[in-house]
Amino acid sequence: MKNKILLVEDSDTILKGLKYSLEQENFEIDIAKTIEESEDLLNEKIFDLVILDITLPDGNGFELCKIIKREKDTPVIILTAKDEEKDVVLGFDLGADDYIIKPFRNRELISRIQNVLRRYNKDKKELVCKNIKVDLDANRVYVKDKEVIFTALEYKILVLLLSNTGKTITREKILDKIWDIAGNYVNDNTLTVYIKRVRAKLGEEDVIKTIKGIGYRVDD
Repeated sequence: MKNKILLVEDSDTILKGLKYSLEQENFEIDIAKTIEESEDLLNEKIFDLVILDITLPDGNGFELCKIIKREKDTPVIILTAKDEEKDVVLGFDLGADDYIIKPFRNRELISRIQNVLRRYNKDKKELVCKNIKVDLDANRVYVKDKEVIFTALEYKILVLLLSNTGKTITREKILDKIWDIAGNYVNDNTLTVYIKRVRAKLGEEDVIKTIKGIGYRVDD
């Protein structure tokens, strides 16, 4: 199973070489050149790791790092030419798992990527309900042992419901727990759409029950 990495970098030269090197190590790579592109991808997909440049065309990568760690707690490696001590300290203070200064050696970067992923995977946890399994460390969902891709918000909803098996979770509680990657509030109508999408992806293994006028419940 390939680890999925989001590579946030605006240099085509670095992107080309780094993407090739990482794919040779069996990583699956998505690329974003701006903060906006990064936020869109983070909303659409679940990543095992983000490699993040700091100086981007539409903003500061430090702020994106802060958002990622607050909303998703995905591992982040900062890869940047900013080598001043204050920048390194700021990166770690914001939750970065490693800080690598350009120019860098590909083999060293790959080794440090693997070290970060090992730290995150050392206490593997999962949720299981009938034929549904959620790997909480890898942020992946399996239905009948086949991986099903959920967006970030869909995944949050599913994990919340599966973590409270046998309990009715009100719509208000779900709305309180799910915010998109940019910190925007998800409204009631949008929640209905997301619930429908989650149930559709579970297919015949759908375990979510609607409790009319209240919320939703999963029975094991």
